[in-house]
Amino acid sequence: MFIVPLGDFVRRKRLIAIVMTLSIIALISCALSPSFIILALSLFSMGIVTISGQIILPLAGDLSRDEERGHIVGIVSSGITTGILFSRFFSGIIAGLWGWRSVYIIAAVLNLVMALVMIYVLPEIPRKNKLESYKGLLFSVFTTFKRHSTLVRILLHSGLIFGLVFNIFWTSLTFLLSASPFNYDTFQIGLVSLAGLVAAIAGLGIGKLQDKGLSVPALGVFILICLITMVCGFIFSDSIIAIIIIAATLSIGVQGISVLSQARLFALSDEERSRLNTVFVVNNFLFGAVGSASASFLWAMGGWSYVMIGAIAISAMALMVWLSSRSSFHEFDNGIGN
Repeated sequence: MFIVPLGDFVRRKRLIAIVMTLSIIALISCALSPSFIILALSLFSMGIVTISGQIILPLAGDLSRDEERGHIVGIVSSGITTGILFSRFFSGIIAGLWGWRSVYIIAAVLNLVMALVMIYVLPEIPRKNKLESYKGLLFSVFTTFKRHSTLVRILLHSGLIFGLVFNIFWTSLTFLLSASPFNYDTFQIGLVSLAGLVAAIAGLGIGKLQDKGLSVPALGVFILICLITMVCGFIFSDSIIAIIIIAATLSIGVQGISVLSQARLFALSDEERSRLNTVFVVNNFLFGAVGSASASFLWAMGGWSYVMIGAIAISAMALMVWLSSRSSFHEFDNGIGN
């Protein structure tokens, strides 16, 4: 919220180098922490500065030609998804072999290598806007809603599916697999989470749908996929094979919605992509926090069946939002919506 908007006003190559350097320092601090308090402060600091991906995404949109922007955004977004999935899986293995501190040391080394690569590869891109004041910058983040009429609908699609349904499903899946009849340990549950890699691979080509002008119908299809998979999740809750297929299919639907929403977001303005991405990411995190909390609440009320009923209802709500917003999206695609 307070750093990513700077991408619209400062030299992004320098900004990326700074935040990645701070990330390395925070990771080393985690690895060397002598007490829990120091570790907690280090983790808090790391959470603030590990945002280079959200600076790089708008930058990728700026560096892309109009006819390939969706495809490029899809590639970068899939890279982020792949990194998240692999990091969750391998961190458990690394910690088991060499202890938890080694996870942060290896992450620091990888970030150092990547920072050097970014500094070497990224071109020098001039600033897009002149920053009058930092206060004015933050204010302009909130006024993006006024300048772009379709923004709220884009955020609703992503928030309802990625923020709520996705987090409700994956949080509750841990409860389901750790209980009877599965009784899986954390390593086995981590293996199931790798089903999401299917979505990361699919995401490489999803962005092309935006470039071909098919994002509006494709968005509806992906929302429908999420709705159908949640119905299947309600019906088939005692088969691990069915659950893996459901998890993989849901991840494809969520990835499709996320990539298309972000590609559409970057098409709203050439001068505000970092601020628009700020709104997008903060929106997803707020919805995601509600989704995780809702998962625990629904599970406590009635277990997996209540969780799936909640996810089905939210997916249906997202589908209704899409049905009501098709005309405005088509108007924007024709150049008259904003």
